[in-house]
Amino acid sequence: MAEALLKAEQAALDLVEIAPSAEPPVCKIIDFGKYRYQLTKKEKSQHQVKVKEIKLKPNTDEHDLVVKITHAKEFIAKGNKVRVTCVFRGREMQHPEFGHRIIARFCDELAEVAAPEAPARMMGRSMSVVLAPGAKKKMANS
Repeated sequence: MAEALLKAEQAALDLVEIAPSAEPPVCKIIDFGKYRYQLTKKEKSQHQVKVKEIKLKPNTDEHDLVVKITHAKEFIAKGNKVRVTCVFRGREMQHPEFGHRIIARFCDELAEVAAPEAPARMMGRSMSVVLAPGAKKKMANS
């Protein structure tokens, strides 16, 4: 152990115990600060799941809907979740079934790559549902 400490000091590095319970204990001569930096860098580079939002209106046109579905498929392919939100304005609030219909269509189009985490919910002037990538159908479309 003393010989290893001497070698580490000569190399201006640190002596780090890798397996203290082994017989004899396993040590490594490394730059400990650099090692910790690489570990934190590795942790940060891991993909974090983000929630991307796509906004619709009850009267969104066919082509616009197809474009938004394509964007949602791209987001899901990258491993992100997608929140589909249908925003109601003025008198559109009297017919929430239109928004429910458009969200159901959106979910059906993405059924092969994503599934809703929960049924569509109305919150204030908007109805939304979160689609998770690669999930099996946990519930029937409502």
